[in-house]
Amino acid sequence: MALGTTADPVMLEVFNNLFMSIAEQMGATLANTSYSVNIKERLDFSCALFDPNGQLVANAPHVPVHLGSMGEAIKVVIEENSSTMQPGDVFVLNAPYNGGTHLPDVTVITPVFSEDDEQVLFYVGSRGHHADIGGRTPGSSPPDSRHIEEEGVLIDNFLLVEQGRLREKETRELLASGPYPCRNVDQNMADLAAQIAANETGVRELRKMVANFSIDIVHAYMKHVQDNAEESVRRVLDVLKDGSFTYPMDNNCRIKVNISVNREKREATIDFTGTSPQNKGNYNAPTAVCNAAVLYVFRTLVDDNIPLNEGCLRPLHLIIPPKTMISPEYPAAVISGNTEVSQAITDALYGALGVLASSQGTMNNFVYGNETHQNYETICGGTGAGPDHPGTSAVHSHMTNTRMTDPEVVEWRFPVRVESFSIRHDSGGKGKFAGGDGVTRKIRFLEPMTATILSSHRQTEPYGLEGGQPGKKGENLVLKKDGTKITLKGNDEILMSPDDIFIIKTPGGGGFGSV
Repeated sequence: MALGTTADPVMLEVFNNLFMSIAEQMGATLANTSYSVNIKERLDFSCALFDPNGQLVANAPHVPVHLGSMGEAIKVVIEENSSTMQPGDVFVLNAPYNGGTHLPDVTVITPVFSEDDEQVLFYVGSRGHHADIGGRTPGSSPPDSRHIEEEGVLIDNFLLVEQGRLREKETRELLASGPYPCRNVDQNMADLAAQIAANETGVRELRKMVANFSIDIVHAYMKHVQDNAEESVRRVLDVLKDGSFTYPMDNNCRIKVNISVNREKREATIDFTGTSPQNKGNYNAPTAVCNAAVLYVFRTLVDDNIPLNEGCLRPLHLIIPPKTMISPEYPAAVISGNTEVSQAITDALYGALGVLASSQGTMNNFVYGNETHQNYETICGGTGAGPDHPGTSAVHSHMTNTRMTDPEVVEWRFPVRVESFSIRHDSGGKGKFAGGDGVTRKIRFLEPMTATILSSHRQTEPYGLEGGQPGKKGENLVLKKDGTKITLKGNDEILMSPDDIFIIKTPGGGGFGSV
């Protein structure tokens, strides 16, 4: 029997996996062809497929904060270029107010045209965290930034490839522009070339799929995959209870959320009214990041193996008041928003739902460099316990999903030495189910560099639930060559001299239930 456009349960599963497989192949191309340690080794990137309207269809299991927000960037490209877009065009942006997250996360977007070049059938996108995109400090993460220009080069809907021709001269000029230009433009260009190649993998595989099944069937199943995700979330809402939570942060800001479920309509309203105003520093998460956190949390509540996609958001109505720290306006600084505030939103949502204690609630962004070398890593910690399971020790959690770079690679590519990397025992909160433990990481510097740390839960503890104890707070320290020990703030910057050691103790997760 010929395959039709009506949803078939078996073929729905086939297309779920086909779409995800294409995104995974894109990711493999990006990892294999990129230059920077951050993308090649830590896998700090994400790839995804979108329908002709820019709706997220499927992704590889990459970085949740990228995936849930990338659709906004695609829609901006469609809105601003739909009348002039040509086959072979590729666009790039990192603008936090137009679907970006923070400036180092650079998104490359390729429209997939029909064989006759008349219409756009799909879009593919890859978002990679560039090791340096300019900014006041190497690695583009100044701890005290107040204006977006301090964090690097702002790229807003820039034509990277024009009808198959890389606009190399223009792109290099852009990366070298502004008050704080990129420090290693060759590396940026190499990673952009890898992202273009990753997208080409997606273009090629989507065309193969159309050749096999026809465009009508592929488009139909893109819709069915989203419809199935929508129904999966509605089934979750059938059993969820209303809840609210106020999540305190180290800088005296707060994320406030109220979740109310309409059982009759099988919908929920997620209201962030009461969240702190736009932050004067850099703890501002673009609205796309808030959308990503909501999408991620509700996707994790679904037991079925479905792609994270736009359908998950259809039953959810978000209320995000303007000019808050989760809806900042230009020229707000945002470098900590994508990493730290996104984790706070996620844990606030889990707290309101009552299903999971706080994770370490931070990405522990550790950035170091000079004019020659720049490196960025996020450091793992403990996850929160739930009603039927303990937390996990020494893992990246929630809105980040990257690896730690192998010590051999770090020491080969950068003038540092990994002195030790160990589990921080007894840092998880006690409870019927204990929270996971954090880690202790010590890095010795072999030449002068500026080191910056962006981290949370250095003042507040990751919460426990239902009588469970909180996890231990994190610590940032520097042991100088002469034996002097310096305690750093959660967001801080320091000049490291040869043989100075940077020590990071990451938080544990909260416990669940009374002992």
